[in-house]
Amino acid sequence: MPIQQKILPAVRNMKDFEKLLKSPYEYLVLLDSHVSQLKSIVQMAKRHDKKMLIHVDLIHGLSNDDYAAEFLCQDIKADGLISTRTNVILTAKKKGVLAIQRLFLLDSSALNKSYTLLEKTKPDYIEVLPGLMPNIIQEVHEHTGIPIFAGGLIRTIEDVEQALGAGARAVTTSRGELWKHYVKDL
Repeated sequence: MPIQQKILPAVRNMKDFEKLLKSPYEYLVLLDSHVSQLKSIVQMAKRHDKKMLIHVDLIHGLSNDDYAAEFLCQDIKADGLISTRTNVILTAKKKGVLAIQRLFLLDSSALNKSYTLLEKTKPDYIEVLPGLMPNIIQEVHEHTGIPIFAGGLIRTIEDVEQALGAGARAVTTSRGELWKHYVKDL
């Protein structure tokens, strides 16, 4: 089932995580955590009917290899993995977990290399960074047919609306004011 929310709150601390557990958001992105906290965070999220997308590259104490991805899928029971790493995306797909390929699109060369990478990984979603490039969001979506998340440097409601207007399925953000804007009772 496709992700339906416009904002994917990206959590950097437990205070925000606990606040979001009471929110209507179904999907949350976990950033900057420690491997020892993962199981309890994901279990707590599941008790509150939340789905956790774990940013593998930002988990302290965890390497970015196939074993780490298997651990997150099988033991931690993440609902999705976000990574720049090909092997993590391929493992997530093999294990039936949402696979979100993160791309840093800094120039034309990076964009062309990304197209080659995406042919190999065929992720469920692509996270395009920085998310302030409506023309590139639209181009990547048209070129791949894969739903896009926009992330990075999105600071205002106008930034969110531009990304969504360009075809992004959702925006990943750690900005609480944007979470609140799209869910009034937060």
